[in-house]
Amino acid sequence: MTKSFRTLDDVDVKGKRVLLRVDLNVPMENGRVTDATRLERVAPTITEISDKGGKVILLAHFGRPKGRDAKDSLKPVAVALGQVIKKPVAFADDCIGEPAAKAVAAMKDGDVLCLENTRFHKEEEKNDPAFVAELAKLGDIWVNDAFSAAHRAHATTEGLGHKLPAYAGRTMQAELDALGKALEAPTKPVIAIIGGAKVSTKIDLLENLVSKVDALVIGGGMANTFLHAQGVGVGKSLAEKDLAATALRIMEKAEAANCAIILPVDAVVAYHFAANSPSHAYGLDAIPADGMILDVGPQSTARIHSAIDDAKTLVWNGPLGAFEMTPFDRGTMVAAKHAAERTKAKKLVSVAGGGDTVAALNQAGVSGDFSYVSTAGGAFLEWMEGKPLPGVEVLKQR
Repeated sequence: MTKSFRTLDDVDVKGKRVLLRVDLNVPMENGRVTDATRLERVAPTITEISDKGGKVILLAHFGRPKGRDAKDSLKPVAVALGQVIKKPVAFADDCIGEPAAKAVAAMKDGDVLCLENTRFHKEEEKNDPAFVAELAKLGDIWVNDAFSAAHRAHATTEGLGHKLPAYAGRTMQAELDALGKALEAPTKPVIAIIGGAKVSTKIDLLENLVSKVDALVIGGGMANTFLHAQGVGVGKSLAEKDLAATALRIMEKAEAANCAIILPVDAVVAYHFAANSPSHAYGLDAIPADGMILDVGPQSTARIHSAIDDAKTLVWNGPLGAFEMTPFDRGTMVAAKHAAERTKAKKLVSVAGGGDTVAALNQAGVSGDFSYVSTAGGAFLEWMEGKPLPGVEVLKQR
């Protein structure tokens, strides 16, 4: 799959001004970065271009500012990034105009410069051609290393690819390789585990997956909607009862595509939505009318185990229960640990993504054992839905 993309292997960056789009949207408190994961992810691309004598000019957005706003400045992030890459990161007060031009002109080969938040200009999100042209003046080539923003056709995530020679950075390349192995050209059989609260946010995802995977495990609050559609009493559980017809349509589509849908056969039920609330496992024919399903039950967990054992490739998005609260994290934790074991034993390629999923895998202590964990929320989901991502399309060989 990656053969269709130009990567850093296809360009000599020495002496070139490299406009590098990165994701620096890190959590901050009191002007300090509280989680440097995203900075660590982009470090290899920055270091490689710098070591090869390229001038690294970082483009990134931060937050959702409406115009210039000091609290959304990238200046403190640039300082934190310098600590991660162990190299000074210069900073320019704007991403276009004189401040940017002066800072770029002062660079020596191997230097790293961070330009101010691109979203301080409304033209960034509009992908405005004049703004793209202003940015393009600052560089000789454009490298996109921000898969997490690839579903947006903004000036720095897509527009520059039409003005300058375009390449995928190492983080983007790794993400595209992993995703290709998971759904574009996977080793079969493929299983998808899809959880989370609502079917409504994942209809497109489910419809795309049933035509691509051999088995689809549905968990979380979403599963209750499917169970309700089949006439199972789900008590006071979270369920989108108005989506019963949608759930049945997805099941019919799966049957036509020869995709097995694996729904819970039992459930852990409590009467209060609170941590350590007294709970009990019930078969589906016996869910109490005043109870809430908060996790998959032991028999369901065993079935998910077997499904993972039968698979060669696993794609995971969304928890199987209310994983933020013990003991309702058990189904998700057990499945995550089992998938991690299979992956470590080289019997499974496992790719996971989405905010809650990353949090759940971290909680289980296994995110390092999966083949690939994507930190890109929206882009990962749209890719799984089978939608073309503008920031990726523009990197393809023409």
